[in-house]
Amino acid sequence: MTQLSVNVNKIATLRNSRGGQMPNLIRVAQDIELYGAAGITVHPRPDERHIRYADVRALKKVLRTELNIEGNPREQKFVDLVLETRPHQVTLVPDTTGQLTSDHGWDTHADGSYLRDMIALFKEAGIRTSIFVNADVRMVEGAAKTGTDRIELYTESYAKKYWMNRDLAIAPFIEAAKTANALNLGINAGHDLNLDNLKFFAENIPRLLEVSIGHALICDALYYGLNETVMKYRLELDEGARSNSPITVDSIT
Repeated sequence: MTQLSVNVNKIATLRNSRGGQMPNLIRVAQDIELYGAAGITVHPRPDERHIRYADVRALKKVLRTELNIEGNPREQKFVDLVLETRPHQVTLVPDTTGQLTSDHGWDTHADGSYLRDMIALFKEAGIRTSIFVNADVRMVEGAAKTGTDRIELYTESYAKKYWMNRDLAIAPFIEAAKTANALNLGINAGHDLNLDNLKFFAENIPRLLEVSIGHALICDALYYGLNETVMKYRLELDEGARSNSPITVDSIT
């Protein structure tokens, strides 16, 4: 079954908007685990506008499920934090300083040598590695040459095109996933996945190991409550995984 990792950046954003500890990020993360999530994702940025570096240290001490830390390894402070806390997984994202949210994957060919060095550093510390990539077969092939354990497919384009033609929207992701499977790369996915488009994605991506979802899940929790929302997302993933039978690109018109 595909694992759900919940990104708690938005909880930190809400807390930081007023100062203090309301909502309490650590308690929320623990509750999300209790409600059935398989992991917690954080993406600390240099300006600490949501997740603070101290949050990551505190989370590592109390979480019982997997901790996934996302960030740009070109920031030495980020690298030091990952090596200090040794999360279960580090996801390398090519964000620029001050970027609002992640909006592109790595060029795994142009940055291949650099990525190989960073991945070797993290793997030597016993940390599973993942690279954020676009749904592009060539970028997946480049990722395999870096030594990474997994890729994370950047799913914004899928989410944007889903309502226009979901078969066309999913097609490049199926091809990227098939390539990853052939190259023995694990597959994660994230960005703009939600209760509307998640099941179809899980149905069609072979061997999808993990999705990381934050913004949409926290928004849904305003209506359904956090416990029920986590269960709804797990249900969509479980139903999608059980009926996983990817459409063929040749069948798309």
